[in-house]
Amino acid sequence: MKKLTPEIKDWIEDLAFRNSENAFKSLYYTYCDAIMRYIFMFVKSTEVAEELVSDVFFTIWKNREMLSEIENFESYLYKIAKFKSLNYLRELKVNITDLDSVTIDLYQSTTTTPEDDYLSQELISMINNAIEQLPTKCKLAFKLVREDNMKYKDAADHLGISVKTLEVHLSNAMKKIRSIIEKNNN
Repeated sequence: MKKLTPEIKDWIEDLAFRNSENAFKSLYYTYCDAIMRYIFMFVKSTEVAEELVSDVFFTIWKNREMLSEIENFESYLYKIAKFKSLNYLRELKVNITDLDSVTIDLYQSTTTTPEDDYLSQELISMINNAIEQLPTKCKLAFKLVREDNMKYKDAADHLGISVKTLEVHLSNAMKKIRSIIEKNNN
């Protein structure tokens, strides 16, 4: 997750007060990849995720005048993405009660050499397997903090849990991942 730099704050202000299309484009290009990955985690379709990213930023554009009142722009952006994704799944009448079955491949877009791929494929597989075995909130907490570099407080707010509970989820995730790797290396 991107830190709100003075430049990003300026873009938000320009969008909110001056309806700046350039500021909107800058925000889009800054956040679209992270939002795309986040939405893809729910919908598992690149085409649908692209559509929902467009919907997210259309919502930002429609609500641009109130952006100056938003305390945490990134949390706001992720919440819109989450609700767009869940609404899409509801419309499909997809059973969304079992989010433990959602596959999260944290290493999907990792760039490595062929030699690195050969040496690390088994480890990556073990890590992904361990992540898949995590409970839903634990898995989401791990993804938000480790992949999207979201601050603990923001991730906790997004998940509707306390920072301490988030820390417990992350600690449990790391213990489980370590345990599985150690078990497979013996």
